[in-house]
Amino acid sequence: MLAYFHGFASGAASTKATFLQTRLAALGHQLVVPDLAPDFTHQTITNQLAIATALLGAEPAILMGSSLGGYLAALVAAHHPGRVRALVLLAPAFAFAPRWEAQLGADVMAHWRRHGVMPVMHYGREREELLSVELLDDARRHPDEPDPRAPALVVAGRYDDAVPLASVEAFAAKRPERELVVYDAGHQLTEVLEPMWERIRAFLTRFGVA
Repeated sequence: MLAYFHGFASGAASTKATFLQTRLAALGHQLVVPDLAPDFTHQTITNQLAIATALLGAEPAILMGSSLGGYLAALVAAHHPGRVRALVLLAPAFAFAPRWEAQLGADVMAHWRRHGVMPVMHYGREREELLSVELLDDARRHPDEPDPRAPALVVAGRYDDAVPLASVEAFAAKRPERELVVYDAGHQLTEVLEPMWERIRAFLTRFGVA
């Protein structure tokens, strides 16, 4: 089974999800792309983990993910090492909660906690939607950086302004079975879809996806 986990405030019809579905379909493979936040306001890492884990079957899966979805793919693999055979992580958003809190600042965080919810941009739906602060509180209950044993292709953008390149490089360096590719690109990586696909395809070939 091949699955792709979209990023925060994105969706199953995102640019990268659609692109990868099309490329894999041309090779005869289905890429499953679940909606990880059907209830956007009350989403948490815990309920996303439940959605993702429910996809795992008897045969070990190959999991792909972008940003928060990349973090989630690594988290699933760390929780279920025997059920995930490989990972493709695109700008994985490690340390999601502390980074976001630092970016928002103390005043905004205090306002969010007072009200419980805050409007944020949902890029997949192209509108603002309310988000509960429980997302960050729940994220604190999970490791900032999971440590899965599955081989991983880790992709980063040199000019990523959302996920520090250093954090992705540090993750990739911790195990020899993690391959790091850095592009002259931003967080979305949409400007390097074709060269990125060639590296992904070469990696997947090692696991019988060709």
